[in-house]
Amino acid sequence: MSLQDRYDDAMYDFSTGQYDPCIAKLADLLAEDPENFEAQLALGMAHYRKGDYPTAILEGHKAEKLKPKEQLVHTNLSLFYMKAGDKKTAEHHGLQARIASWRLPVNPAPEAAADPELQMAKAPTPPPVKVPEKFPDMPWKKKPQIGQPGH
Repeated sequence: MSLQDRYDDAMYDFSTGQYDPCIAKLADLLAEDPENFEAQLALGMAHYRKGDYPTAILEGHKAEKLKPKEQLVHTNLSLFYMKAGDKKTAEHHGLQARIASWRLPVNPAPEAAADPELQMAKAPTPPPVKVPEKFPDMPWKKKPQIGQPGH
């Protein structure tokens, strides 16, 4: 089985609530491919769902080492720390997640840059606005004169 097939198999277990087999499969996958970010992130979440918050935090920090500025890493760590009762650290990671969400991708995918069909659509240029030389009278803005009806 390919690494992707093994990951998909583990995620199926996760989706059906079978966290122990999921954890075992993800751990095996990470033993072979320790740089697999998605598997590392999922392993932390599987431990969280199982209620093992200290291990979820440990695995979450391993994902953080792989992608320190990834929003989902900090969102998960914030959740894990909150459930573990460490509100201060949870708030720190919540802030890191918010900061990560502000970042824009530095470079678009190379295939998008090369293929004009994958480029963002350009907004049409609006027609010029015609401004009259003199604006019409605006009777509602005129100041009433003393002695006129109503005053």
